[in-house]
Amino acid sequence: MSDRHTHGHGQQPHGRVHGHGHSLDHGRHDDHGHRHPRPHPHPSPGLRHRLAHLLTPHSHETADKLDPALESSARGLRALWVSLAVLGTTALAQAVVVALSGSVALLGDTVHNAADALTAVPLGIAFVLGRRAATRRFTYGYGRAEDLAGLAIVLTIAASAAFAAWAAVGRLLDPRPVEHLPAVAVAALVGFAGNEWVARYRIRVGREIGSAALVADGLHARTDGFTSLAVLLGAGGSALGWHLADPLVGLAITAAIALVLRDAAREVFRRVMDAVDPALVDRAELAVRAVPGVREVGELRLRWIGHRLRAELAVVVDGEVSVRQAHAIAVEAEHALLHAVPRLTAALVHADPAPVPGETDPHLALAHHLTA
Repeated sequence: MSDRHTHGHGQQPHGRVHGHGHSLDHGRHDDHGHRHPRPHPHPSPGLRHRLAHLLTPHSHETADKLDPALESSARGLRALWVSLAVLGTTALAQAVVVALSGSVALLGDTVHNAADALTAVPLGIAFVLGRRAATRRFTYGYGRAEDLAGLAIVLTIAASAAFAAWAAVGRLLDPRPVEHLPAVAVAALVGFAGNEWVARYRIRVGREIGSAALVADGLHARTDGFTSLAVLLGAGGSALGWHLADPLVGLAITAAIALVLRDAAREVFRRVMDAVDPALVDRAELAVRAVPGVREVGELRLRWIGHRLRAELAVVVDGEVSVRQAHAIAVEAEHALLHAVPRLTAALVHADPAPVPGETDPHLALAHHLTA
């Protein structure tokens, strides 16, 4: 006797020949509310509807409430476009001062700010793709696009570091005085203020919606803020007549960019490799073990798909219970998971009967497939 119970957003299991599965979306609320909306057919949207959906995502529930997954994507998009506007304005103001002063330290900071603003583009595309419904080809949906955007961000950071290093080394080999030092100092302060504001905003929203890429982008912006202050030090050194201060600060900015590159790359690499916080696994196991009828928790897996979690687990139940009773236990186990694990939107629960003495393990028929 085996029972499978799965809830997933907008997708039906195909080719299932045993057990039974359901495709129901689980909304997540701050108050841990729980609902089971049933999918229903609706006409294909036209171009006007698609544009409206892109700007204002919505659900088709009778309560007319935003699905939290769509709402989190909308918040991510909003954070990206606000960041793009703030950092774009900051970089433009700094570029004007770079043209007047010839400061390579400020040039490196400006290029990095511009690159940071442009990372909103791949992330924005990823958030839009992530809201698309799953298909028979992309059965888990398009959430992984967010991880690809994270890789694009890492490459952008690396490119800006290389450019900043090239400009700083060139100025070390060919020193020249920096002009309009007061304007350079003001531009540095503007860069710090703009980046710190964007960093706080991106990190807060990224953590709230579970987006590793958005958090990485926020950390990137925070480092940019400190590199802007380094430009201020370079301007002070130049004011004192030390012409090497500006290119040396440019090299320091390159080193700072390299550090944030390391952190961002590590974060994105973990997400691409399906790494999760072990504390989440412990939390999930404790929640499922507390479910009446669950004798033991077998294999438990969690994975991120974009900024949403999915779970797969096996639970051991009494072998004498009916299929309906095993199904009810699986449903309750999934329910407990949805309450216990933040940002979990779907779970596949497999119920195994408790073994009895002398009984052959029913999974032996699968052993040669699992070791192949």
